[in-house]
Amino acid sequence: MIIIMSSKLFLLFENIALFSVIFFQLKPTTADSNNIIIRCIDEEREALLTFKQSLVDEHGVLSSWGREADKRDCCKWRGVHCSNTTGHVKVLNLRTSDEENAQRKVLKGEISPALLELHDIRHLDLSNNHFSASPVPEFIGSLSKLRYLNLSCSIPLELPRKFRNHSGLEYLNLENSSLFSVGSLEWLSRLSSLRHLDLSYINLTKSSDWFQVVAKLHSLKSLVLCSCALPPVNPSFIWHFNLSTSIETLDLSDNNLPSSSVYPWLFNLSRNILFLNLGSNSLRGSIPEAFQHMVSLKSLDLSDSELEGGIPKFFGKMCSLKELGLPFNKLSGQFSQVIQNLSCGCVENSLKGLYLQYNDFTGPVPLLGGFSSLEALKLHFNRLNGTIDKSLSQLWKLESVSLHGNSFTGVISETFFPMSNLHMLTLDENSLTLKLSHDWVPPFQLKSLSLASCKMGPLFPKWLQTQNQLVFLDISNVGISDSIPDWFWDLSSKLSYLNISNNHIKGKLPDLSLTFDGTRIGGTSIDINSNHFEGSIPPLPSNSPFLNLSKNKFSGSVTFLCSISENTWNFLDLSSNLLSGGLPDCWLHFDSLFVLNLANNRFSGKIPDSMGFPNNIRTLNLHNNRLTGELPSSLRNCSQLRVLDLGKNAFFGEIPTWIGESLQNLIVLSLKSNKFHGNIPYQLCHLGFIQVLDLSLNIISGKIPKCFNNFSAMTYERCSNPTIGFAKSILVAPRTGNYYTYLVNLLLTWKGSENEYKSTLGLVRCLDLSSNKLDGAIPEEIMDLVGLIALNLSRNNLTGPITPKIGELTSLDFLDLSRNLFSGSIPSSLSQLSGLGVLDLSYNNLSGKIPLGTQLQSFNASVYAGNLELCGLPLANMCPDEQSTPSPGTDDDSNTLEDEDDQFITLGFYVSSILGFFVGFWGVCGNLMLNRSWRHGYFNFLTGMKDWVYVIWAVNFAKLQRKFRN
Repeated sequence: MIIIMSSKLFLLFENIALFSVIFFQLKPTTADSNNIIIRCIDEEREALLTFKQSLVDEHGVLSSWGREADKRDCCKWRGVHCSNTTGHVKVLNLRTSDEENAQRKVLKGEISPALLELHDIRHLDLSNNHFSASPVPEFIGSLSKLRYLNLSCSIPLELPRKFRNHSGLEYLNLENSSLFSVGSLEWLSRLSSLRHLDLSYINLTKSSDWFQVVAKLHSLKSLVLCSCALPPVNPSFIWHFNLSTSIETLDLSDNNLPSSSVYPWLFNLSRNILFLNLGSNSLRGSIPEAFQHMVSLKSLDLSDSELEGGIPKFFGKMCSLKELGLPFNKLSGQFSQVIQNLSCGCVENSLKGLYLQYNDFTGPVPLLGGFSSLEALKLHFNRLNGTIDKSLSQLWKLESVSLHGNSFTGVISETFFPMSNLHMLTLDENSLTLKLSHDWVPPFQLKSLSLASCKMGPLFPKWLQTQNQLVFLDISNVGISDSIPDWFWDLSSKLSYLNISNNHIKGKLPDLSLTFDGTRIGGTSIDINSNHFEGSIPPLPSNSPFLNLSKNKFSGSVTFLCSISENTWNFLDLSSNLLSGGLPDCWLHFDSLFVLNLANNRFSGKIPDSMGFPNNIRTLNLHNNRLTGELPSSLRNCSQLRVLDLGKNAFFGEIPTWIGESLQNLIVLSLKSNKFHGNIPYQLCHLGFIQVLDLSLNIISGKIPKCFNNFSAMTYERCSNPTIGFAKSILVAPRTGNYYTYLVNLLLTWKGSENEYKSTLGLVRCLDLSSNKLDGAIPEEIMDLVGLIALNLSRNNLTGPITPKIGELTSLDFLDLSRNLFSGSIPSSLSQLSGLGVLDLSYNNLSGKIPLGTQLQSFNASVYAGNLELCGLPLANMCPDEQSTPSPGTDDDSNTLEDEDDQFITLGFYVSSILGFFVGFWGVCGNLMLNRSWRHGYFNFLTGMKDWVYVIWAVNFAKLQRKFRN
């Protein structure tokens, strides 16, 4: 009995011991001196630490990783997850969040092959980091147990061969990767378990088999091929392949695919597809009816294409649709009809986002109360009109409303704003008036508010005091003539964009370097131009990308700029103030500057040498100051300059040759109203992009270089961009941004007066060499500049005839050759310049008859004054061949040929001539005024006919004179 009991106990202890061994093998743990249980396997901990050593972690993203006693358990490190059973690392997720990415808190460096020690890893995510310096090594393909791989982090990538046979992979994201060799995608078809594939922003131009490969992935539920430059698909391929019916998400946006490569897909896609993005392709015609079969669709994006017509009724019956995006198309029709079509079913109960901006919808906005779930409404830049005071008042869930760029009118009161969730409101560029009570407290907290050009003054809106979450604020041109209250500056710490320009705001500014958050990533863009601020300019925040303080009454010096040793300024505009003193000599610290505008102030002294060291600068404008001296050669370092305006100062010396040698990107060069002397250097002919060259009002002598026909930009008759500007993206909030565009403005002398050009400056092609001491003839090479809009060579000593080729400058609107020594006749080709609006040939030595034509006779006689030997209309001085000479007397009985001709000149002849004139004029010319193509077609014909009619009229008029005298 004892023996039996002993054997049973022995077996019991043996089983316990065996269980213990198995347990500790399955769940390996260790304990440190403080009895802290550690699950992490030593080899894998060391592998991860080796991996960390190969990284550059500037912001301590992996601060939880280490060998210290309190950090030994790698299973508790950031991004590391271990198996509860074996302790092996299963997940390594070092994805940087969007907010961290915006703040540049990312990992850099290289990816160490030490990760090979993670034998059991299933999930690897290194996305949103910057490993662009080193490609992913071959070992990634050896992690055979991987099911999830996300390398969307701009990694130069050569896909490993082993990876190509990785049939167990379910999730693959290579977005933004720089694949070294992207040809056939056949290797993808072997990933038979793949459920999610994202190759966005990878150039697949040479991957002509992309569609056939995708069609073989029968487990695929999500396919994202955004911005891949996909080659078009032969429609017959689409019909021959049995496409997967499991796809729930399809994104083919921004590939410029034609309708023939996209629409056939719609008939093959699953009725259960949930998200479909076909935006930024070349879709044409009306919206196809194939969408009506996608009964489960939650989100549809057809933006930025060429869709026409209206919105079909079947959208109203898509009961699951939450977002409908159709912006940037050519859709049209009454907006009330759009709402009626969407209200014919159940979509008004589900729709959360309606995006119809940048189309051609017209009419008023009807009541939208039926769309009770609507959270985002984007209707900006259509042709909508009427009032909107009641149309949105029942949409309690609205979070984002964009109605700007329409023609809405009327008054907006508190009843318009019942939405407690509203965080973005843009009503600018309408004719709206905001009448909100002084003590009104909004039910919402806005993050973005734009009311530009609405009427809400003259007092500063007190209700803004309640909006302490504002990130974007634009209340420019709203009629405020008040001072800024102190509480307003308390809101500014979170602002990324502030625009209060074009009002009548007065007072002084506080210390802006303390008012705005100097540590905020991206800084705050500040635009307060065109107000009545006065006093000295306060210290400015060093991290503001845009600072526009122009057109105010600021005075004093700007020496404070030298106290800012580091800054991230891109645009600094202090023009049109009362600033004085010398220019600071500390521009070495401003290497981020794109635009520096100090025009229209009272600065004196020389340009400091350091101004040539912001070598990224695009615009330097020192126009209309009191600066003197020669131009410093350091400016040649600014090779990216597009606009250089040094006009209206007291600079002297010769025009530097390095302008043409080093600043070859110049579009605008103005040295007008200075004291430059010497010849025009031929090196200026290297300025192939120049559109405005103004050297007027100097002491320049010599001849006009013949090589001016190298100004290539002046040889184009048309320009696609009416402005000259520089755009910069600014961070508004995490995952959202905006563009600030700085438009170059320039003062040009045009038609006798100086005007500011901004929104149309890009259309101007101007060559102004007036008021100098130039001599010699006009080079015929200038006639190659057929895009010239304005040519001013007046007030020089130019000689010789006006070249007959001047008629080739068909774009001319302004031509001034006055007060020179030109001789000879006016070329007849000048009468062919149909667009000529201003002409001045006065005070030369021109002679002969003014050519007959529609244009030259329409100008005032003063245009030809001072040319004593000119004759003909519009001058009173008639030419010899226009004056009649009396015929010898004849007997009454004589029957000459002349008398026979006179028999035709009867009362009936006069009546028929008058009737014929009116019938001919209004029958032909009336049509020409209404029909543009006829007008251009007959213009040259009419001009030639006028000379013939004049001769006939002159002969008959002479005969009449003789008849009445007899």
